[in-house]
Amino acid sequence: MLQAIKQFFEKNISPDNQEDIDHRLKLATAALLIEIMQQDGETKDEEIEAIKKALKTKFELSGSETDELFVLAHEEAKEAVDLYQFTSLINKHFSVDKKLKVIEYLWMIAYSDNHLDAHEEHIVRRVADLLHITHQDFIKAKHRVLKNK
Repeated sequence: MLQAIKQFFEKNISPDNQEDIDHRLKLATAALLIEIMQQDGETKDEEIEAIKKALKTKFELSGSETDELFVLAHEEAKEAVDLYQFTSLINKHFSVDKKLKVIEYLWMIAYSDNHLDAHEEHIVRRVADLLHITHQDFIKAKHRVLKNK
């Protein structure tokens, strides 16, 4: 599994293999988005499309690269025992602005099916706490997403 992820990033995201950390950050972000999608017990097409759109936009990937990252991150999220392995990486290497963008993406996925499940909201709140996002910024991110829906 880890070899497949490494090969994907070497081939598509960082051809010069400059920084392994960038690879892991992208995978961690994607895995968090997928974690939100899975919280209500059903995966809807709207959620999958919202995740793929966020990944494509955030990482400037082609459609096939986005699809491949989605599959890899989905596998990684299934094998994860907690969110900390993803959030600790993001926390160390993302600026506050980038962390807030991750929270916005999480809200976007949570609302993509026009229904906010309590489990989805709980995960967004946990991730925000783990990323040291203030409650005020957490709520502002939520409102920005709702305003742009």
